[in-house]
Amino acid sequence: MSLLENVKMALSSVLAHKLRSILTMLGIIIGVASVILVVAIGQGGEQLLKTSITGPGNTIEVYYEPSEEELMSNPNAYMNAAFTQEDVNSLSNIPEVKKVVAASSEYFSTRYREETADTSVNGINQAYMEVNNLKVESGRNLVEADFIGGTRVGVISSELKKEMFDKIEPLGEVVWINGQPIEIIGVLEKPEGLFAFGAMEVYVPWNTFRNSFGKNEYNSITLQATNADVMKEVGEKATTLLNTTHNTDNSYKVFNMEEMAEGIGQITTIMTLIIGSIAGISLVVGGIGVMNIMLVSVTERTKEIGIRKALGATKRQILTQFLIESVTLTLIGGIIGILLGAIAANVVSIFAGWPPLISWQVVLGGLIFSMVIGIVFGMLPANKAARLSPIESLRYE
Repeated sequence: MSLLENVKMALSSVLAHKLRSILTMLGIIIGVASVILVVAIGQGGEQLLKTSITGPGNTIEVYYEPSEEELMSNPNAYMNAAFTQEDVNSLSNIPEVKKVVAASSEYFSTRYREETADTSVNGINQAYMEVNNLKVESGRNLVEADFIGGTRVGVISSELKKEMFDKIEPLGEVVWINGQPIEIIGVLEKPEGLFAFGAMEVYVPWNTFRNSFGKNEYNSITLQATNADVMKEVGEKATTLLNTTHNTDNSYKVFNMEEMAEGIGQITTIMTLIIGSIAGISLVVGGIGVMNIMLVSVTERTKEIGIRKALGATKRQILTQFLIESVTLTLIGGIIGILLGAIAANVVSIFAGWPPLISWQVVLGGLIFSMVIGIVFGMLPANKAARLSPIESLRYE
């Protein structure tokens, strides 16, 4: 008997007992769907986590960590702003640097009419807007003319709008920050993502921040490299330049967000594998169900087996027939499980806000594992059928 004929007989047997077949496949369906869903959630969550940590692509954060000698001579070294405009200009001249993102933040009391709030006021350069992609929900964003002219304008976070303006439209209104007037020209979109926390913030052009609040130095700088391959080189050049300029003993260092993201990614991968393995236990349970129903099938079809043997069927042919039936049962269950798992993963990704990362390796593994389950747990019933005596089988009622 050919393979095709065996498959046709297996499908005929499955369709002849639809409800029993569905109940038998249920364990395989749930197991495969669970593995697909868990892995997709793990990979999607990992991608979201990496994106939240690394932010824009190819970025390196430069930070200042004073040495013990510097701290002894100046105990408040950590409190001082570490970067000057000259540093920004020098870093911009590094060939592998695409943009230098510079900012300085201070907490000031912000007042609008009778309402007051402690607000994080951020003086930023134009590159900050471009790299961090700050989007406005209403009004307009800061433009090049604002940065060049140092106009007294700013954009506020949605949280500050909610706190201070309630139902009033803030566009065109003037708030007083540390006694200085700032006109609101835009309201930022509400942040989304894993680390999106509502904060009361105001963003103003760097020249406005410097002239209004007397701050002449930046307290944070992030470098965007031209591509990922030169990030290490950019970090080395930037730290060498800054340590030489400020005459410090390796106090300026870089923090590569992508390296941290990769470390976290390894942890999430291990957790996904562990949870996926636990979900995979249901596949074994499903396999036991397949073996059970195949043993029942062998018992029900004892007379059929006897007739086939009497007509010349060999043990190998009987064994192959029941193995193919078992594999067909688990393979159909595996395909249904993959479809359900993919649908569930897409639904979860829509609500969670991360990409539905369904790995083709996991899908292929699910199919192969389903077939292996069918072979392993179908072997005992198939072997039992193959070893039946033709005479005893024909006499069985």
